[in-house]
Amino acid sequence: MPTIERIDGFADELTAIRRDLHAHPEIGFEEVRTSGIVADKLKSWGIEVHRGLGGTGVIGVIKGKGSSGKRIGLRADMDALPMEENTNLKWSSKIPGRFHGCGHDGHTTMLLGTARYLAETRNFDGTVHLIFQPAEEGLGGARAMIKDGLFEKFPCDELYGLHNAPDLNHGEIAILPGPAMASADFFDLRITGYGAHGAMPERSKDAVIIATTLAQAIQTIVSRNVEPLQAAVISITQIHAGSAYNVIPGDAHLCGTIRTFSKEVRTLIAERIRTICAGIASAYQCVIDVDIRDTFDVLVNQVEQSKVVEEVARTVVNPANVITRAQPKMGSEDFADMLQTIPGAYFWVGHDGSVPVHNPGFVLDDKILPIGASMFARIIETRMPVG
Repeated sequence: MPTIERIDGFADELTAIRRDLHAHPEIGFEEVRTSGIVADKLKSWGIEVHRGLGGTGVIGVIKGKGSSGKRIGLRADMDALPMEENTNLKWSSKIPGRFHGCGHDGHTTMLLGTARYLAETRNFDGTVHLIFQPAEEGLGGARAMIKDGLFEKFPCDELYGLHNAPDLNHGEIAILPGPAMASADFFDLRITGYGAHGAMPERSKDAVIIATTLAQAIQTIVSRNVEPLQAAVISITQIHAGSAYNVIPGDAHLCGTIRTFSKEVRTLIAERIRTICAGIASAYQCVIDVDIRDTFDVLVNQVEQSKVVEEVARTVVNPANVITRAQPKMGSEDFADMLQTIPGAYFWVGHDGSVPVHNPGFVLDDKILPIGASMFARIIETRMPVG
């Protein structure tokens, strides 16, 4: 069986929705227009709608045929990235500094396609909770929804999510049981030294020198403290210091992220960063404030739900294109926080595209919208069959 014919029949409408969302991107907790469109679409298809969880989150509730009490959640993220787009598409972002560079507009549209199909057919026995989540990009949207009572108000026995994957081929679907995506911590290191004239370095405690020394020292943690067979990444992604050619700055600010699959390695890296900062602060007679924040948990796919995804995928795409031995990804995803509470699985849908996500030139292939929508729909019909 290929993608669901009924969903293929309104694929052009899904493309139009996706491109409209793409042209009007909104970053985390600011998805007012996006959540409004989602809510309006759901209501137009006769779906019960709840708004406001996690700020701009939207929940759709669809009841199927029969009297089963089983409940399954399907989740899509809605937020864009705070970056510029460089694709020159007709539907490019109209908002400076905002870009759906990770394809969340596509994920939202796929779940809308599933919602319309399930509302029209209701060929399942149980209740589906459609979870449209804000603020996935490092701002804690999943945790915000959970804190607002997501799973108390809309209980789920199982939970499924997906992501587009330009590193896979069109028509490929990947699922990895067990740890599939890394945990993430974000950190801020603030250096307070002493500024001086650019021609009088002896009177300064040069924050630039301290920052570059610190940046290099931190990179030794993975190569010299973490066991070689353990996966770990430390990336310093921002350095801020200085304002003039002839002024040695007294302050500097470094930002970055830590990725691991192990609580022990995660703890080790945080401890080593603090120790290195303390040592460099002592050596350079400055102050270094360290803020390390737990942002995402390790994303762990349950074996049972992973098997469901695998079996369903073989009915939606060519069985030869179902990848079950995918490598774990060092990227992170806050769907992991939902999977800490509800058993489920997160899978990837491949599409044509040579540019990776989070790149200004990233382009989502609209041809995968019916594939993602069909995957979600068939999961529901498979796990909650009528009769």
